[in-house]
Amino acid sequence: MTTEMPDVGATDAGGEMTDGAADLVLVGFDGSRDAARAIATAALLLPQMAARVVTVWAPVSPDPVLRHRVTRLAHTLDRLGVLMEQESAADAQQTAAAGAALARAAGWSSEPATHRAHADPGAVLAGIAGDLHPRALVVGSRGLGGTAAIMGSVSDLAVHHSPVPVLVVPPLLSHERAAAATGPVVVGHDGSPGAEHARTVAAALLPHRDQVLAHVHAGSTTEPAGDVPAGAIDLRAHGWGARAVANALDTAAADRDAAVVVVGSRGRSALREMVLGSTAMAVLHHVHRPILVVPSHPSEG
Repeated sequence: MTTEMPDVGATDAGGEMTDGAADLVLVGFDGSRDAARAIATAALLLPQMAARVVTVWAPVSPDPVLRHRVTRLAHTLDRLGVLMEQESAADAQQTAAAGAALARAAGWSSEPATHRAHADPGAVLAGIAGDLHPRALVVGSRGLGGTAAIMGSVSDLAVHHSPVPVLVVPPLLSHERAAAATGPVVVGHDGSPGAEHARTVAAALLPHRDQVLAHVHAGSTTEPAGDVPAGAIDLRAHGWGARAVANALDTAAADRDAAVVVVGSRGRSALREMVLGSTAMAVLHHVHRPILVVPSHPSEG
């Protein structure tokens, strides 16, 4: 049965599954093909998990035909609001149930839930993650890059605000999807505490995968930003800035048929003056693999 989740920040958010958070993943599902593919790929990366599949909804039907019919049925504004609320809630319940069925088909145990909110779904999902404390939050991405990239998308806001790791799954080619089952984990590592924390978290989430630590030199920079672990491969970025770092990691992931690329959300890139988190955002938009973005450890501030 689909359940309506309480407002973010409520003390009883998540209810009965909070105690099982050690094996819980939170999945944002909107019924799109991207969201469905994200579930299938995430289940390959994180098998044997329990999934809470959440559809975030607002009282406005996305279907113009249904919206027109509801408008004709309502004789007053108050009645219009009631009918729109009912239909939107019912649609969200069906969407969440479909997502939970996909999760079960992919090998997860799962249950659907809905959340009524007026805020952006990415920020709402991040708030729910803060209440449930799952192992990871899973969202799909439309894979927009370059000038088409829309900062403020669901995946961007989830990454910015989530207190738990966020697995973002972009549209993938068939061989990239296949790599999710057995491929290694490429960890972008600049020697910062944030990068080392990301490496540790990735090892715990993906315990049976080989790790490839990748240190990227951007532009003419040759000195590492910190203590890069022994055994890390050195990559030369062609150009400056976060985009160049992301492109270098994308090439390394493709060359090694990687399952996922891991970055810390607050670790600095090789360019020390770069804004914190900018490399993670560039990786989200320009790396053609699932991306695991790990937030900073509380001690890092």
